Amino acid sequence: MAKPKRSLEERVALVAQAALYDHSYVSPIDVLIGIGWLQPVHIQAWRTGRIPYLEGVIQTNLNKITMAMNLFRAWAEKQGLVPSQTVYYARTRGPKQELRFSKSRRPSIEKSYKTHYVSPALSTKKMENLQNRLSRAPELVVYQIIRDSRCSRCGRELGHGNLLLMDGENPLCMCCAGMDDLVFVPSGNAKLTRRVKKYSTYSAVVVRFSRARKRFERQGVLADREALDRAEKECQTE
Repeated sequence: MAKPKRSLEERVALVAQAALYDHSYVSPIDVLIGIGWLQPVHIQAWRTGRIPYLEGVIQTNLNKITMAMNLFRAWAEKQGLVPSQTVYYARTRGPKQELRFSKSRRPSIEKSYKTHYVSPALSTKKMENLQNRLSRAPELVVYQIIRDSRCSRCGRELGHGNLLLMDGENPLCMCCAGMDDLVFVPSGNAKLTRRVKKYSTYSAVVVRFSRARKRFERQGVLADREALDRAEKECQTE
């Protein structure tokens, strides 16, 4: 006998509770991903400026989105969670660019999407640190491609395994992106990676799409050669 289908209210509560348990806060994005209306690959595209507003890729209609957000806010209030505004920035070059959630751009709707709900068990200091981390401009992302592409600026062909930066809808090779002097530091040594990023004046995360898992996975970072040399020497002397 098939199990009865959970109501939207039950689904929202379950995914919100799981997110809260995992990282001590829960956001509308957590909920939309958890109930299956939003895909991580679309979040990635939105973050890099390839999707103008997030509602455009949420896989349901606006009435259901509104219903889910109302249920989420009611659940958060019932749990005694603390609302906290977070600014979302795009992973793009140049000045910070705030991301847009809705087609209408209505301030009340934008505010609703930006509101995270934080566990009251966190200390004031931890809550401040969390807010600072969430509002920080995201790291620049470079893609290790799995299918052939072409640089939109110089026309260079980019084959499987090459790196490119998405500048909005435009793919750029590392030379045209001004990143050809950076070196690749593969994942696997967390201590080395932390120090490289600390010392590098400019860095980017390298990701590759996994067809099996249907998500982008971190491969390493790009950073200054001098930063890598310094980090390696420090790690060797410890």
